[in-house]
Amino acid sequence: MSVPDSPDSQAVRSRAAALAVLSAGTLMIILDGTIVNVALPSIQHDLGFSQANLAWVVNAYLIAFAGLLLLSGRIGDLLGRRRVLVTGLAAFTVASFLCGIADSAGLLIAARFVQGAAGAMVSAVALGMVLALYPDPHGRARAMGIYSFTQSAGGVLGLLAGGILTQAINWHWIFFVNLPIGLAAALLSLRLLPDDRPSRTGRDQADRTAGTGTGTGTARGGLRGTDAPGAVLVTAALMLGVYTIVKTTDRGWTSAPTAGFGAASLALLAAFLVRQARAAQPLMPLRIFRSRIVAGANAVQVLVVAGGFGFQFMTSLYLQHVLGYDPLEIGLSLAPTGVAIGVMSLVLSARLGARFGQRAVLLPSLVLFAGAFLLLARTPSGGPGSHASYVADILPPILLMGVAFGLVMPSLLTLGMAEAGPADSGLVSGVFNTAQQIGGALGLATLASIAGTRTEHRLAAGRTATTALADGYHLAFVVAAGLLAAAAVLAGVLLRTPAGQAPAGLSPTGTAGPDELGVNSSRGSRPAPGPAGRKARV
Repeated sequence: MSVPDSPDSQAVRSRAAALAVLSAGTLMIILDGTIVNVALPSIQHDLGFSQANLAWVVNAYLIAFAGLLLLSGRIGDLLGRRRVLVTGLAAFTVASFLCGIADSAGLLIAARFVQGAAGAMVSAVALGMVLALYPDPHGRARAMGIYSFTQSAGGVLGLLAGGILTQAINWHWIFFVNLPIGLAAALLSLRLLPDDRPSRTGRDQADRTAGTGTGTGTARGGLRGTDAPGAVLVTAALMLGVYTIVKTTDRGWTSAPTAGFGAASLALLAAFLVRQARAAQPLMPLRIFRSRIVAGANAVQVLVVAGGFGFQFMTSLYLQHVLGYDPLEIGLSLAPTGVAIGVMSLVLSARLGARFGQRAVLLPSLVLFAGAFLLLARTPSGGPGSHASYVADILPPILLMGVAFGLVMPSLLTLGMAEAGPADSGLVSGVFNTAQQIGGALGLATLASIAGTRTEHRLAAGRTATTALADGYHLAFVVAAGLLAAAAVLAGVLLRTPAGQAPAGLSPTGTAGPDELGVNSSRGSRPAPGPAGRKARV
């Protein structure tokens, strides 16, 4: 006779299944952001892209993704995150099909833009849904480790899958592979994720808690609380800003178009902030930045992603152009990074965070991250008499990169979402993801520009093409290490709560604050004395 499951065990399995679905959807989005890189030469040959226009296969996705994250997060808060997630998964699946059948450059770029917009919808609400699934600090830390591993593993899997599919079949299949994943994730989301559409009463209460009005506007209709003028301003500012950044590789940082577009983007952003300070129902209530922990975690993340985002891109180019690796060899060479990330984020990050505190894990991990880049800067140049060994020269920094990243990102995710209440989780998630994309765009453009400029100078000085390229990549690795060192300093200053002072929460919801998540703890999280503490030990 079988014993029925207890309600607690059923709840655990239900949450685990929901987390798996959210992770699968996120994996598809992240994987698609990197799988294209390996296939770009084949896409260029088949569709007749010029070298300048080829970058738009990546940039169209990035601009839409970054520009629509905040708006998607806020809509998820108002209409229900599951609804936005499923819509995004469905749109991403359709757009992937259009990318796969594209027979012209214009159709592929347009479909990539739709992919970016749909990816923003999924990413903006997925992190908030994970937060809602695991309100307890220890469970949340473990969930953040899994979620972070999914994001980082997607990048490595993208390189492997891109190389295998492009060489074994053709580049069209790098998009077709999304179809079964997206369809399954959308259907399972409807089945396994709770319907979190806020009730009219809930929306009124959330608005009053947020201090955005009486709530009657939101109650009359879901999207009336989205602050349409603010949405237009921030979306235009972010899209124009990312466009300006990605075009610096062609125009340079000091050109008139860069200065003009950059100034226009900053003006739109300033207008958005003014609007948020005055609007009755703002898209992004500025009160979320009153917490130094939340604001600091986002600022640190911009620097971390700006430095770390270039690892995959620049290392892939180094392996291809300097050491002569083919696409499949590149994917296999970078695979140990994913293994190291998995061990750290899935096995050790939550335990270390609980034992020492998230800040205590974050700071040395950032230093280790910077050190891995410095080791990459010492790899052989590929010139005459230079003999590069994968085991001796490439594997050690790649493994260190995985260890560091697998500890840094779960800590930052936990800290960045520490004070988000139910009414703001989609918004804070959108802000956090937006910081990732802006940091990635800025970092990649900066590192690529630095590497290209150094290579041109070395060629003019008479160096061989291989050696000149290696010198450019090495300088980019050094700059990336500097960005991560700056992130460590900033984290040490901002992600610290004075002893005995409880950080201000975003809303009085009872959500775990930074102290409960180990922000200011140098020892493990221990149950408080008394009945609650004794119960927690059982």
